[in-house]
Amino acid sequence: MAIIQFHDVYVTSRSAVGGPVEAKGPLAEQFDKCYEDTYCGEDCFEKAERRLLYDASDIALRKAQLQVSDLDVLVGGDLLNQLMSSHYFAKDLQVPFIGMYAACATSSLVIGTAAMWIEHHMASHAMAFTSSHTAAAERQFRFPNEYGIQKKDTTTTTVCGAGAIVLGTKPSNIKVTAFVPGKIVDWNHTDANDMGLAMAPAAYDTLTTYLKESKQKITDFDRIVTGDLSQVGFAFLTDLLTQEQYEIENRLSDCGLMIYDNSKQDVFCGGSGCACSMCVSMSDLLNRLEQGEYHRIMVLATGALLSPVAVQQKGTIPCIAHGIVYERSE
Repeated sequence: MAIIQFHDVYVTSRSAVGGPVEAKGPLAEQFDKCYEDTYCGEDCFEKAERRLLYDASDIALRKAQLQVSDLDVLVGGDLLNQLMSSHYFAKDLQVPFIGMYAACATSSLVIGTAAMWIEHHMASHAMAFTSSHTAAAERQFRFPNEYGIQKKDTTTTTVCGAGAIVLGTKPSNIKVTAFVPGKIVDWNHTDANDMGLAMAPAAYDTLTTYLKESKQKITDFDRIVTGDLSQVGFAFLTDLLTQEQYEIENRLSDCGLMIYDNSKQDVFCGGSGCACSMCVSMSDLLNRLEQGEYHRIMVLATGALLSPVAVQQKGTIPCIAHGIVYERSE
């Protein structure tokens, strides 16, 4: 595994925007903006997702006191075919753009890539972003919500939201110190309604490989947070780590279990989607780091690299997990 270390990459600003279900979740007060309806004032769900992206990027730029023209590169991705949300959003900004796809692991992938541009002085300011929308993603990968298809208890709920982060070389109190790219792992899971179980082995592989090669322990982090495993997948991951006698000591969490209150909200197994780990990171996790509650964390975003065609052909679901290490800079 190539662990990419950074020395001069700082978080300049960040933002998280959510939809109506996220607005009723436990992290809502930490979001910069939430909408009351899934259309977000637009006439279709795909445009609504782009509206979420516009808001997230605008808020991040305002916080950084930057103009769009100050950005040297954009790095982004989403779940829709041909990165539709990202491409239609980026076309209006007229800034060099790199589109990337790693399913729900896209958040760590775009942030790691943007950080490389900053570290190697190819950019002074880089913005990374991701988005997802429950109604748009459902009708692409499964069935439109309007059909009322009965879902399994293991199904995750795609987060309706977007997040953006501006990285630069000017020191701030949060640094990006490492990018941990994962490899594709396929344990022959085929159920698209149980993606958490399919993604857990990828999270396990990336995390344990990183720990072995870096000679670090889970307890060297205040928190290691997976992206979209939710109830079933997160339980499977903790079982795998426990069986191999890793000392967890309550250091693990999952964004899919943090963004919603599963006991009060009808979200089935928990959250998923490109915006899941991005919005939780840009709000709760980095807030805790900024406030000094955490000093070193890893966000291990997980992605199920399935396609509608492969699912219909009864193919397996290859998965991947990418990690970003954040540290508090005193």
